[in-house]
Amino acid sequence: MASPVVAQTGHTGIAPMIPATGTVLDVTAEGRTTRVPDLATIRAGTVTQGATAAKAMADNAAAMARVLAAVRKAGVASRDLATATVQLQPQYRYVENQAPVVTGYQATNSVSIRFRDIARSGAILDALVGVGANQIDGPSLSVGEPDAALDEARADAVKRARARADLYARAAGLRVIRMISVAEAGQDAGGPDRPPVMFARIAKADAAPTEIAPGEKDITATLQVRFLLDQ
Repeated sequence: MASPVVAQTGHTGIAPMIPATGTVLDVTAEGRTTRVPDLATIRAGTVTQGATAAKAMADNAAAMARVLAAVRKAGVASRDLATATVQLQPQYRYVENQAPVVTGYQATNSVSIRFRDIARSGAILDALVGVGANQIDGPSLSVGEPDAALDEARADAVKRARARADLYARAAGLRVIRMISVAEAGQDAGGPDRPPVMFARIAKADAAPTEIAPGEKDITATLQVRFLLDQ
């Protein structure tokens, strides 16, 4: 059967993704580097009870005002503060074979706080508990500006892909002629990698200060690379 002929239209065509000769090898490689997290995000809030909805909300608003004042006094910028949740829920008493009875209300208010100095976050948390915060979630640690680290991970992924292609080529008695295509299949920019842990404790004068250990974050990039192998 005769091969189809592609008419020339006066401009250069795009080379096919699969060459006419040689062996095509597809490799998926993950490159990685590490960074120490420089951002910590924590939710801090207050939970109050009241006989009426208005009482629960009023007490909660007063408690939350003290929490926000402490956060701002600690030097946290307004751009790093955001309301996370505001809830009001009735509390019930359940008795067998009787309809539930409302016994009061519970109000919850929490704010998301982003710390750009992780070393100070533990001391600020202790201060928040001291002024009435009784609900704390976190911390969620992340890398604030991951672009340079992602580029390192991408470069590492290309090296790993080429090394793997050379390995396969040698095993098959071939050699790598060139790289045909590269596609990024995924990345991890060092964001939170676990759900926040809820904790609350009573501040005491002799209590040891809370310490937040940042550790290290893996920054990864996954590439799908196609190589051409030949004799």
